[in-house]
Amino acid sequence: MKKAYWMAIYKEIKNPENIKKYAEKATPAIQKYKGKILSRGGKIETIEGIKSPRTVLIEFPSMEDALNCYNSREYQDAMKIGKGEFNRHIQIVEGI
Repeated sequence: MKKAYWMAIYKEIKNPENIKKYAEKATPAIQKYKGKILSRGGKIETIEGIKSPRTVLIEFPSMEDALNCYNSREYQDAMKIGKGEFNRHIQIVEGI
């Protein structure tokens, strides 16, 4: 089974406090589906493309686990907190 990586690249964050509230609710959902947060925020050096205010990288045991997490009731409840508060691009990529 190949690992999968959930990458969230933020384009805009309206209120950083709401990101904290979203993360508090999203983290247990991610852990429930065996996700391991490898990077969340922190120092960013943009060397190509458009600078992002925040990037998150999460490792899952499989693509199925990552998709099940995203589609779970728990994670979708967390998404309600972020609705309209941030704009981001999310991809789930299978490892090699």
